Amino acid sequence: MATPQAATSFWRIAGMSYLQYVGKSASTIRAGLKEPAKRKAMAQETFAYNRAIWKGGEQSAKEEVGTGFLK
Repeated sequence: MATPQAATSFWRIAGMSYLQYVGKSASTIRAGLKEPAKRKAMAQETFAYNRAIWKGGEQSAKEEVGTGFLK
């Protein structure tokens, strides 16, 4: 009979979360593409966070908190 660990996903055993696994997989696939698809796909790796504060049911102006790069 199989042990509980045998049913565990390899990314969990490696100490990664599912989101970390998916992010690394997507980056690897994008890096393996040929041009011009690679350039278009690599542009999807950058992202930015926006923040808005709500007071009295009104949303303030959005401001950029920072940018990131998936790796």
